Order: sequence, then structure tokens, then C-alpha cells
Amino acid sequence: MDIIDEQYIRLLEPKLEKLVKKSDKVYNCRCPLCGDSQRNKTKARGYFYQVKNNTNYKCHNCSVTTTFAKFLKQLDSSLYRQYCLEKYSSKQTKQKVLEEPEPILSQPVFREKLNLPRASENKIAKQYLLNRRIDPDNFYYTENFKEWCNTVKPNSFSDKSLKYDEPRIIIPLYYDKKLIGIQGRSIFPNEIKYITIMFSEDVPKIYGYDNVNRSKEVYVLEGPFDSTFVPNSIAMCGADVNLLELNIKSPVYVYDNEPRNKDIHQRMLKVINKGESIVIWPSYIKEKDVNQMIMSDLNVADIIKNNTFSGLQAKLQLTFWKKK
Repeated sequence: MDIIDEQYIRLLEPKLEKLVKKSDKVYNCRCPLCGDSQRNKTKARGYFYQVKNNTNYKCHNCSVTTTFAKFLKQLDSSLYRQYCLEKYSSKQTKQKVLEEPEPILSQPVFREKLNLPRASENKIAKQYLLNRRIDPDNFYYTENFKEWCNTVKPNSFSDKSLKYDEPRIIIPLYYDKKLIGIQGRSIFPNEIKYITIMFSEDVPKIYGYDNVNRSKEVYVLEGPFDSTFVPNSIAMCGADVNLLELNIKSPVYVYDNEPRNKDIHQRMLKVINKGESIVIWPSYIKEKDVNQMIMSDLNVADIIKNNTFSGLQAKLQLTFWKKK
């Protein structure tokens, strides 16, 4: 690893929890961009690693991948300037590092579409979605989920696992008009609800990204099905993603209505402390999520509009909500 890069990783140590040198080319820490695991404080899924003569950073929780220079710029701008002056002597190279934007996400080539029937073409899948007032034409269906996954991403499931295959509704995940992954949603009870298969680990686990106007408020929900009922919305299909890096500048977070769920409490408080806007459901709402509210004939759009908060007001409303 470059000696200057390694020196500046060490200078960042006060901001990098559990920083440890794994080898001559690898450092490991808790990711300061996403906060890493909130449940398990021992998890550290951020890595600095050497690529040819450069140092990159990758988090296996939030899937951010970037150069060390860009990472340093985001974490400590003054230290970043010092780093540029020290590492790059020529004016041309220095100007490039200071001003040229660098991509956070790699752009591998993905499949264009799914070779599967629409959920509307299967009687069971269609009825399941219609019962929840969800448009079955927006999703796909496969009788043998694990076997099909192995055809689009080899070795996703072992031969032993294939013996316990199952039908699932397929939720496509697109980024930059490319199919980057899928979620398989179970139809029957007593199964794992969602199984996510990504075609690359360097892309965000988001549903609906290509369909939103990122210059306006973008509503960030927990589930793809819920997001179909909220205009200009996306769904997080896994760990939190740095939305600023995806050019979503005005997110409004919409969590499930589970006031007894401590994990949701922590995630909501984290959003509020970052100064972001958040929806806090009023006390008369008993339904758990947006889909259930729709099925109860509630006007979800108006409820969201009238119960979006930020700052101190959000903290106060969160306190009331937790006591419901």
C-alpha cells in the first residue's frame, strides 16, 4: 500500500472505529459512512485495499466503493487538501484530484431484462398481489426460485438447497436502466419473506431508483410493495445506502409503523440526527405498513404529507410515537 495513503489512514484513526491492519495491503474498520451494524458493534465491514498503485475503500454493508482520495474528502475535507498537496506534486495532477468527480459505484454490465412470465400470468401469484391491491404486471414469477437463480447467477444455491425449492414473486432491481439484482418474495407462510440476489456487490440494493425524479423529494420506504403506493419513492432492499452519492438530495424516510421495534427506533433517530426529514405516523394509525393502510382505505398520501417532520420537532414526535 502507498506509504502516504497508509499514513493518512492512520491520521483518520480517531474517526475509524476498530481500525486494524489486516495485511500490508489491507486495513479494516467499521464503516463511518453508513455506521455499519447498529445491532452488533463488533462488526467491521469497511476495507481499504490496494488496487495496482492506488488505494480504494469498500464497505460490505452499504456497498459504497470509491477511491481513498474521495473517501478522505468526504470524511475530512481539510485533511484531504493536505493529502492532495503532499501526494501530488504536479499542478495538473493536483487539480485533477481536487476538482474531477470520481464515480462511487462501478458500472459492470448487467442483464437487460428477466426471462420470466409476469406475475399476472400465474393464477396464484396474481391473486396474492391483487388481494393486497398490488399491480401484478409490475412483477414476475417463477415456480422454482432457487433453480432459476442458479441460471442467472451460478452457484447462488447448493445442490442440497435445490431439494427444498419454492415458488416466489420476483421483484426486479434496476440501476441506470440495467437489471442489477432481484428479490424473491415468498407467497406462502413459514418461509423467509425476502431473498435478495445481486449480480454485483458494487451496486446499491434499491427498488425504483430509475423511476424517481431526484430533483424533488424522494420518499424512502422499507419494502418494494409499499413503495408502489407512494409517488416518487424508492425502497431499500437491504442495508442503508448513502443517498447523497446517488444524487438523492431531499429524501423523506418512511419507516414501518412499529413503535415497539427498537431497531426501527435507532434507525429513525439516526436519520433525524443527520437533519433529514422523516414520516412519523400519528397515533390513530394502527396498521403496520403502507400496504395495510391502503387495504384499510386510508389516504396514505395525505397522512404522509401532514406527518413529515425534521429536527427537534421530529425528535418530539418520535418520543410520542414510541409510547403508542
